[in-house]
Amino acid sequence: MKTYHITVDGQMYEVTVEEVSGTSAGVPAPPKPVTPPPPSTLPSKPAAVAAAPKPAPAPGTGGGNQVPAPMPGKILSIQVKPGENVKSGKVLLILEAMKMENDILAPMDGTVQAINVNVGDSVNTGDVLVVIG
Repeated sequence: MKTYHITVDGQMYEVTVEEVSGTSAGVPAPPKPVTPPPPSTLPSKPAAVAAAPKPAPAPGTGGGNQVPAPMPGKILSIQVKPGENVKSGKVLLILEAMKMENDILAPMDGTVQAINVNVGDSVNTGDVLVVIG
């Protein structure tokens, strides 16, 4: 037996510990190792799944920078028009998600090439909202 002094939250306790070797009453035996079944009984690997084709680009995306929806929601208002010059940080549109209005900002300076949504549209995460060139 060994005796230790342990301090917890400023309170000192004296603890006596008995060292146990092997197994004794009240102490569970260590788990036995499990041997895997022979390879012939294992299920074969599933066939490779073909990668899904990429979706076609949204109309009017003529090589510009796409501004995707960061989350699912509903378009409340559109603040820009095609052909309008915008500066980085300008509000392009307002997206309602989880009862909150979220400003979707221009990620760069450029010209609005296309607006792929209308007020009232529901969008999913990743849908291209605006294209800036």
